[in-house]
Amino acid sequence: MKKKQKNVDKWWGKVLNCVKRGGKVSSKDALPNNTDAAAGGFVSHFRHSLDPKKRLTIPAEWRDQAGPLKRLYVLPGLNGDKCLYIYPAAEMAHRLAKFRQIGIADRRARVLARVLAANSELLEWDTQGRIRIKDDLLAQAGITEQVELIGAFDHFEAWDPEAWRAASAVGDATIEDALRYVDL
Repeated sequence: MKKKQKNVDKWWGKVLNCVKRGGKVSSKDALPNNTDAAAGGFVSHFRHSLDPKKRLTIPAEWRDQAGPLKRLYVLPGLNGDKCLYIYPAAEMAHRLAKFRQIGIADRRARVLARVLAANSELLEWDTQGRIRIKDDLLAQAGITEQVELIGAFDHFEAWDPEAWRAASAVGDATIEDALRYVDL
């Protein structure tokens, strides 16, 4: 068990150094296959309430899954999803490294970056595991008091419970098609 933890710690060190340098995480820096963390992901769902100051408590197991940075990127939902996408800093660093490979002449990519970054935020949770998402993002997702937190493997999502109920009403055929699509 200790050897696995050392491998994970060594990998996180590479990721953090890479992020500090503004570089890319290469495939040679991939998390070793012999670690439990390689199989991890945000799974399950939780219902939480915003506290009177509109803070949202992140479940402890998800804070552990997010890693040592204690920071989360909150992005607006895309493609009609009336929710918020919440990524741990390390996962977002990986995605941003891919984004940096796109040339500056790619107008669509620049527009996407501009719009997405302007409407997102980077938050650090407090000692009790709470974050305060800005009002604009909460309103965009229709979140007022109750929040349904939904695991999505590499990130999790925050939904208004009614919006989640409507969005999650899919049939077996749809799930089967999705599983085939991702070759799971």
